[in-house]
Amino acid sequence: MTKRDIMIDALSFRRPAYVPWAWGPTQKCGQRLREHLGTDNLAAFCESHFIEFEVGPGPWVPLDAGHDRDPYGVIWDRTVDKDIGIPCEWPIRRPADLDRYVWPEEKREEPWQAIRRTLAAHPDEFSRFEVGFSLFERAWTMRSMEELLIDMIERPEFVEEFLDRIVEQNLKRVRKALACGVDAVYFGDDYGSQRGLIMGMEKWRRFFKPRLARMFEPVRKAGKFVFLHSCGQVDSIFDDLVEIGLCCFNPFQPEVMDTLALMKKYRGRLAFHGGMSIQKWLPFGTAEDVRREARRLVEAGREGGYIFSPSHAVPGDVPPENLVAMMEVLREQPGYKNGNAECGVRHAE
Repeated sequence: MTKRDIMIDALSFRRPAYVPWAWGPTQKCGQRLREHLGTDNLAAFCESHFIEFEVGPGPWVPLDAGHDRDPYGVIWDRTVDKDIGIPCEWPIRRPADLDRYVWPEEKREEPWQAIRRTLAAHPDEFSRFEVGFSLFERAWTMRSMEELLIDMIERPEFVEEFLDRIVEQNLKRVRKALACGVDAVYFGDDYGSQRGLIMGMEKWRRFFKPRLARMFEPVRKAGKFVFLHSCGQVDSIFDDLVEIGLCCFNPFQPEVMDTLALMKKYRGRLAFHGGMSIQKWLPFGTAEDVRREARRLVEAGREGGYIFSPSHAVPGDVPPENLVAMMEVLREQPGYKNGNAECGVRHAE
């Protein structure tokens, strides 16, 4: 049985040979891990069960030592957060700017050919195409969070037009990825704080639910799996997401959700990917605390519907010893046999 088979069994709510996993470190965490393990080959350590692809509409342009411009015209301050950064200049400063805005287009064919070559070379791996900053995040990074939330109240028609244009851009990449033959499409977005939906249920259902449904539709029609990422306390929208075709939710934060209760409630309807705390056990627990929590999650996921992972990319304050303990639990599962896997996203640019 291949790792792809195990992933598909888990996502299809069949009992897999063992609970699969997929995770990755942030830059700082990765550096600490390399030093601790004495190797640069983190792929062999992480052994993620995904091969992941991302094709953006163009490269980021460095402006100075701490700032970059992304393909959408957003300038990011990366002096503190070197993995993502913080938007500090936005291209849509006024609603009228939307009509003049020229959307970036990826016209190269080579990134898509690279995906096809990789898939042909790794038929036993589960493949996932990522559409990062897929809707709300793309809009607020281009407009600013404050202005977009005000727009939802004062200029809702503008918000709908803005989001519709983002959806059309995303669908171009989704269709190309599906034509390459990927197993899943992953939409990255953040709708929640640790206390609930940022924009509230009424506005989420008006602005985001129907547009997510449009993006999910071609994936489901192709017989592929739909993944969605949203940080925060967003279990209030799980029924809506199941209704429009979501297959697997990530990152499943245990600080704001009852992970075991939700796995039981949605078994057969919604799979989960995540659940291992990066706010409590991994940074502040002992190695034995981490082993205990990892075993608890693995046991809950044995019947399917679960992919083990920390509840986000692992930050730099996590002791490498705790990640070693976590991986020991995953590898001690009955049915697991060592294999080769890739860790991280393949950016086909």
